[in-house]
Amino acid sequence: MNPSTVEALFVYPSIAVHIPDSVYETYSASQTDQSAKLKEIFDHHTHAEDFVSEWRLLKSDTDTAADRIVESARCADIVVMASGDADADSAAHVRLVEAVIRYAGRPLVVAPSTFDDATLGQSILIGWNGTREATRAAHDALGLLQNGDKAHILRVNDAKHHGDNDSTSSDLAAAFARHGVDTTLVQKIWEKQGVGAALNKEAFEKGADMIAIGAFGHSRAYDFVIGAATRDLLKDSKLPVLFSR
Repeated sequence: MNPSTVEALFVYPSIAVHIPDSVYETYSASQTDQSAKLKEIFDHHTHAEDFVSEWRLLKSDTDTAADRIVESARCADIVVMASGDADADSAAHVRLVEAVIRYAGRPLVVAPSTFDDATLGQSILIGWNGTREATRAAHDALGLLQNGDKAHILRVNDAKHHGDNDSTSSDLAAAFARHGVDTTLVQKIWEKQGVGAALNKEAFEKGADMIAIGAFGHSRAYDFVIGAATRDLLKDSKLPVLFSR
């Protein structure tokens, strides 16, 4: 199922300005035209496949596009969205993706436009820290892996906890192994570049075709002041990333 959302033109009431009907009509027409082009692409890539596909054209009306996408996503097994365009101002798109991650309650794969590997979800790097969000991500990733596929579990510790005995990482690796998944476990020290950079680096070294992490495990204030691996990977990842929350 692929929902395309026709957004309404929002007018902020604090701005005292008259907007002629032609502006609304032009904006609506551009949204409809863009949706038609997206439908052509969707039909081109799905008509010969044997899985069930459905195109939905939704109108946001008084809701935001994120509200309507979240509404459709809640009944999906997994959600796939594109990452922002590195050559454009992608702040609005990042906010849209963040809203789906936070409120849909479903695993979301964000795929960069440059990704063209022959495989997907057969060798997954899993960021692990023992939190509820990381647990969701690990088991969502396990649902994609089949017997003989690879899981690389990475725990990034700060310096004072380096070398501590972490039984949860070993337990998780054992759980994956019970499903016939070829599992490796690595622990590294948190470096200045951050957890996102460590995940990207380890994924490259392991030859992974996907990264899976728990998303927004901290408060909004922590994310804003200190930063979060979620935003780092939304801004910069050469691989599709599975975000779970």
